[in-house]
Amino acid sequence: MFEEPVFTVPGAPEAALVGGELGPTGRPLPDLPEPAPVAPGPKHALIVSLCNQKGGVGKTTTTINLGAALAELGRKVLLVDFDPQGSLSVGLGVNPHKLETSIYNLLLARDVTPQEVIRPTTVDGLDILPSNIDLSAAEVQLVSEVAREQTLTRVLSRLRREYDFILIDCAPSLGLLTINALTASDYVIMPLETEFFALRGIALLTDTIAKVQDRLNPDLAVLGILGTMYDGRTLHSREVLERVVQAFGDDVFHTVIRRTVKFPETTVAGEPITTYASSSPGAEAYRALAREVLQRCHAE
Repeated sequence: MFEEPVFTVPGAPEAALVGGELGPTGRPLPDLPEPAPVAPGPKHALIVSLCNQKGGVGKTTTTINLGAALAELGRKVLLVDFDPQGSLSVGLGVNPHKLETSIYNLLLARDVTPQEVIRPTTVDGLDILPSNIDLSAAEVQLVSEVAREQTLTRVLSRLRREYDFILIDCAPSLGLLTINALTASDYVIMPLETEFFALRGIALLTDTIAKVQDRLNPDLAVLGILGTMYDGRTLHSREVLERVVQAFGDDVFHTVIRRTVKFPETTVAGEPITTYASSSPGAEAYRALAREVLQRCHAE
């Protein structure tokens, strides 16, 4: 049933195993030590898109909490809200309706600088490029632009020396905005709800990624598939996760994000789970994901 091509994950570690203990994916858990501090000197941000054309799979939750966990590890992180719904902005306490400038202005107005749009968050080392419904007009306006797929690349190129990571929360579509995000990125993470209908859409997403690699960004690499909204108490969740691992092997992150009521609560609070419920299993899961991301892309 699942004959999709298996990606090669750059730097996928043959890590030491933790006493043979099996994780939710059915594989031995890797050893994920605390990463070394960031070396002083010029920065060159790694740009990572979180992408899935299906909505409600945990892209925004993962962008916020992975970013906060990386910031805890001493990385300077910029979150880019690239969804006209502005969910990432709302999740960090920004009111999209009151924005005077947003990522839309950076894409289409040459007289707006990133510093006019970027906002700090409540987390040290974590900034946001907010978005609102104006961004929905950008997809139409960009159609007539020269090199329209590289518009976001030009915006982010001005910011790479200021951050260690730039995480892009993509819209739930495979339109021009998402193509822009993938063209600008070094890596892509695919959050995947452990539910059958979410699994069916992975083939379409991987086909889009392959086309971007072939035509626009040959350096784009898949960092991994992340199981989200996992409930180990249900046979369905366990079976879907098992099928994903069978199809994609080590391309699937060892870290799995389980369902918890804490995630909706953090949206209301406007802060990441790492600060809202610092000792919760959800916060620990995203800290483990941050270490696994650093290990996979050699960014220690």
